[in-house]
Amino acid sequence: MNKITRAFISVLRQSSSSGGTNTLLGRQLSYRSDLSLDKLYPSARLQIYTPPPPPTGSGNKFSGFIPMDRLEITYSRSSGPGGQHVNTVNTKVDVRFKVAQADWIPEQTRQKLLKVLANRITKEGYFYIKSDLTRSQQMNLADALEKLRSIIRAQEVSEAAPPSEETLEKLRRRQERAARERLQLKRGRAQIKADRQGPGGIDL
Repeated sequence: MNKITRAFISVLRQSSSSGGTNTLLGRQLSYRSDLSLDKLYPSARLQIYTPPPPPTGSGNKFSGFIPMDRLEITYSRSSGPGGQHVNTVNTKVDVRFKVAQADWIPEQTRQKLLKVLANRITKEGYFYIKSDLTRSQQMNLADALEKLRSIIRAQEVSEAAPPSEETLEKLRRRQERAARERLQLKRGRAQIKADRQGPGGIDL
């Protein structure tokens, strides 16, 4: 046994005796699943963020704020990804709320939601959103809330901005040009008719 082999065995024994079962020669030995949160969402903070309430008088624009106390949230066992956590941890999220009573959604948008989601709203008036995207309860809740925001924003009523003075001027010039062209066309047709008639108004 040469010196290099003896030195290597000595390092292994020191690592084992010091309880370094997870570290060998300065390298971290730990298994990380491909479905771990830091790999699924590398840029996420992995925290639920609820924006502050919107200012009063926001009009027909949905601010993205969803009051958590107005939602009914339940958790159940998920059938999605998660390995050993599947069917053992309540990570699946079910969010429901009554659309007709959701005064945090602008009135016009809420009325459109009642029409568009009529087939998905229960007899009691509840609309359900589910998520079992990950094996994290918090991440699934965040995913369900983002789904809800997307649905609401898709039905937002956008008010058309009044035309600017420049646009009005362009429209006026366009109408005047069209009127002149129609007048010239009429005069041309009248001249053709006049040329067809002989003296005394008799057609030739």
